[in-house]
Amino acid sequence: MLDEVNIASQLQIRTLSDSEIDTVSRHLGLARLYQRDGDYLVAWIEETPVGHAYLTRTDPPQLQDVEVRATFRRQGVAHKLVAAVEVVASARGARSLRLSVSARDTDVQRLYHSFGFVDVGIAPLEVRGVVNIRTGPLQVDDTLLTWEKILLNAK
Repeated sequence: MLDEVNIASQLQIRTLSDSEIDTVSRHLGLARLYQRDGDYLVAWIEETPVGHAYLTRTDPPQLQDVEVRATFRRQGVAHKLVAAVEVVASARGARSLRLSVSARDTDVQRLYHSFGFVDVGIAPLEVRGVVNIRTGPLQVDDTLLTWEKILLNAK
């Protein structure tokens, strides 16, 4: 059994490899797996995938599809994933990192605000209807806000 007190210190984060897809998809959704415009970073504890984040190769890059397994939430996994995404984006020369956040989800807004993301003033995007993702169709009715973080260590 994993020691829940030291979860964040036990994490290893690396880019998802083809040989790991089956293992990760048994525990986490990989909705953007075949999107082909970015990479998944996966948080591991030993051989157990506990979370992931998708980083697009767009300009500016976007943080998408952050997921942490329920039993590992509120233990620093998301913080470590976002920090790793920032390092990778900076290493690729990005000056900022963007994401979309639900206008209704104040808990997620607080989380990303604590990471240093702020609203960039782009008009909210109304998203309604069925979106087809790798894991199947998803009914969406939401308003998305565009937030951004300036990356201080960009090359």
